[in-house]
Amino acid sequence: MSVTPSLPAIRPATTADIPALHALIESAYRGDSARRGWTHEADLLDGQRTDAALLREIIVDPDQRILVAVDEATVIGCVQIARKELGKSYLGLLSVDPLRQATGLGKQLITAAEHAAAACFDAQFIELTVIKQRSELIDYYRRRGYSLTGEERPFPFGDERFGLPRTSELAFVVLEKNL
Repeated sequence: MSVTPSLPAIRPATTADIPALHALIESAYRGDSARRGWTHEADLLDGQRTDAALLREIIVDPDQRILVAVDEATVIGCVQIARKELGKSYLGLLSVDPLRQATGLGKQLITAAEHAAAACFDAQFIELTVIKQRSELIDYYRRRGYSLTGEERPFPFGDERFGLPRTSELAFVVLEKNL
């Protein structure tokens, strides 16, 4: 008899989650721990991905949410949504514990974020940005129904809260999906 693993609970983050969230995000995006997963920015950026102060700003802002996936008492994934202009939301900070990547948790978090954006912010479409050099991640989002818009946005060079670039070529591409 096979046992189907239970799906993790997904809930809004609270300020009590900040230490676990910060550790998760850093492990998924930066350094050697990130290299254990299939997607990371460790070859493009050094330094941090975010900080506790920015996470707190997101959690207390009524126009933003961070959803966390919890297995028992452990935060194993997260995703941010934010209200943009009328009918539009932003998806960001998708993070899955590197040892749990390729298990479908990222898809679950994206689906939860899309539903929350529609329910909480009346979003009809959602956008996200990806560093243009991360083609495997762009392809991942395209398989989830997101389309490249043709728009590029600058990387926040000089703001160490978002990392220390290894190249001056970094920029974001914008992807969008109708909800």
